[in-house]
Amino acid sequence: MAIGILSVKLVLRYSHSLKDKRRVLNSLKDRVRQDFNVSFSEMEALDHRQYCILAAAMISNDKRHVNGSLSTLVNFIKTFPQVELIDYELELL
Repeated sequence: MAIGILSVKLVLRYSHSLKDKRRVLNSLKDRVRQDFNVSFSEMEALDHRQYCILAAAMISNDKRHVNGSLSTLVNFIKTFPQVELIDYELELL
Protein backbone atom coordinates (compact mmCIF):
# COMPACT_ATOMS: atom_id res chain seq x y z
CA MET A 1 0.00 0.00 0.00
CA ALA A 2 1.24 3.48 -0.91
CA ILE A 3 0.13 6.75 0.61
CA GLY A 4 0.97 10.04 -1.06
CA ILE A 5 0.74 13.45 0.56
CA LEU A 6 1.08 16.60 -1.51
CA SER A 7 1.41 19.99 0.13
CA VAL A 8 1.23 23.10 -2.07
CA LYS A 9 1.87 26.74 -1.17
CA LEU A 10 -0.17 29.16 -3.22
CA VAL A 11 -0.47 32.91 -3.66
CA LEU A 12 -3.72 34.49 -4.78
CA ARG A 13 -2.47 37.88 -5.97
CA TYR A 14 -5.85 39.28 -6.99
CA SER A 15 -7.71 38.28 -3.86
CA HIS A 16 -8.83 41.41 -2.02
CA SER A 17 -10.78 39.70 0.75
CA LEU A 18 -11.24 36.35 2.44
CA LYS A 19 -14.46 36.00 0.45
CA ASP A 20 -12.48 36.28 -2.81
CA LYS A 21 -9.99 33.73 -1.52
CA ARG A 22 -12.72 31.23 -0.56
CA ARG A 23 -14.40 31.61 -3.96
CA VAL A 24 -11.15 30.84 -5.83
CA LEU A 25 -10.17 27.97 -3.51
CA ASN A 26 -13.62 26.39 -3.67
CA SER A 27 -13.42 26.49 -7.45
CA LEU A 28 -9.96 24.90 -7.38
CA LYS A 29 -10.99 22.24 -4.85
CA ASP A 30 -14.12 21.36 -6.85
CA ARG A 31 -12.08 20.90 -10.04
CA VAL A 32 -9.47 18.80 -8.23
CA ARG A 33 -12.06 16.56 -6.61
CA GLN A 34 -13.81 16.16 -9.97
CA ASP A 35 -10.68 15.35 -12.01
CA PHE A 36 -8.47 13.55 -9.47
CA ASN A 37 -9.21 10.83 -6.93
CA VAL A 38 -7.72 12.66 -3.93
CA SER A 39 -8.78 14.19 -0.65
CA PHE A 40 -8.03 17.90 -0.82
CA SER A 41 -8.19 20.53 1.94
CA GLU A 42 -6.87 23.92 3.04
CA MET A 43 -4.44 23.38 5.89
CA GLU A 44 -2.80 26.65 6.96
CA ALA A 45 -3.07 30.43 6.57
CA LEU A 46 -6.86 30.25 6.80
CA ASP A 47 -7.15 33.93 7.72
CA HIS A 48 -4.64 35.31 5.22
CA ARG A 49 -6.35 36.68 2.11
CA GLN A 50 -3.60 36.08 -0.45
CA TYR A 51 -1.72 33.04 0.83
CA CYS A 52 -2.73 29.46 1.48
CA ILE A 53 -1.37 25.97 1.96
CA LEU A 54 -3.40 23.10 0.57
CA ALA A 55 -2.84 19.39 1.11
CA ALA A 56 -3.91 16.44 -1.01
CA ALA A 57 -3.79 12.81 0.07
CA MET A 58 -4.07 9.67 -2.05
CA ILE A 59 -3.94 5.95 -1.26
CA SER A 60 -3.23 3.21 -3.80
CA ASN A 61 -1.57 -0.16 -4.20
CA ASP A 62 1.13 1.23 -6.50
CA LYS A 63 3.64 3.95 -5.56
CA ARG A 64 4.17 4.84 -9.22
CA HIS A 65 0.45 5.49 -9.65
CA VAL A 66 0.35 7.74 -6.58
CA ASN A 67 3.49 9.61 -7.64
CA GLY A 68 2.22 10.07 -11.20
CA SER A 69 -1.24 11.22 -10.14
CA LEU A 70 0.05 13.73 -7.61
CA SER A 71 2.64 15.02 -10.10
CA THR A 72 -0.18 15.52 -12.61
CA LEU A 73 -2.09 17.38 -9.91
CA VAL A 74 0.88 19.73 -9.41
CA ASN A 75 0.91 20.45 -13.15
CA PHE A 76 -2.85 21.12 -13.07
CA ILE A 77 -2.46 23.58 -10.20
CA LYS A 78 0.34 25.36 -12.09
CA THR A 79 -2.08 25.99 -14.96
CA PHE A 80 -5.00 27.14 -12.78
CA PRO A 81 -5.34 30.83 -13.71
CA GLN A 82 -6.28 32.45 -10.37
CA VAL A 83 -3.45 30.99 -8.26
CA GLU A 84 0.33 31.05 -8.38
CA LEU A 85 2.19 27.97 -7.15
CA ILE A 86 5.07 29.03 -4.90
CA ASP A 87 6.30 25.66 -3.65
CA TYR A 88 5.19 22.09 -3.22
CA GLU A 89 6.28 18.99 -1.34
CA LEU A 90 5.40 15.45 -2.35
CA GLU A 91 5.84 12.69 0.21
CA LEU A 92 5.29 8.97 -0.38
CA LEU A 93 4.80 6.65 2.58
